[in-house]
Amino acid sequence: MGINVGQAEEDEGVISAINTTPLVDVMLVLLIIFLITIPVATHTVPVALPKEINQPRQTKPENINLAVTRDGKVFWNQEALAQDALVERLKTVAVAQPQPEVQIRGDGGAPYEHVGRVVLACQRAGIQKIGFITEPPPRG
Repeated sequence: MGINVGQAEEDEGVISAINTTPLVDVMLVLLIIFLITIPVATHTVPVALPKEINQPRQTKPENINLAVTRDGKVFWNQEALAQDALVERLKTVAVAQPQPEVQIRGDGGAPYEHVGRVVLACQRAGIQKIGFITEPPPRG
């Protein structure tokens, strides 16, 4: 049995590694705390939410499709119409029972004024159901 009281003949050098054991202990404790508290924090007021599926509407044959181009031209199911003829034609279908829905397809680059004229014509003719047809955003 011997005790080395001075400097050893073999210099072992300084160990410069970080002791990660306390860090791992702290991380495990935090993980356990989060696993326990997350289910408690996610409980909210119990409410029965409606279960609905959003499906695209099908165009019925009796619906009227109006298209408005960038330059303000109005088309009734592929047929070009003048603004005054549009009001008169809408008045004839407004008296039908049940009244058909007017679906407006406005060009994205068209000024609002052109689409607004078609909405005003529908209002003057007495149309009660007006819808706007849009395209869903691209998935990506």
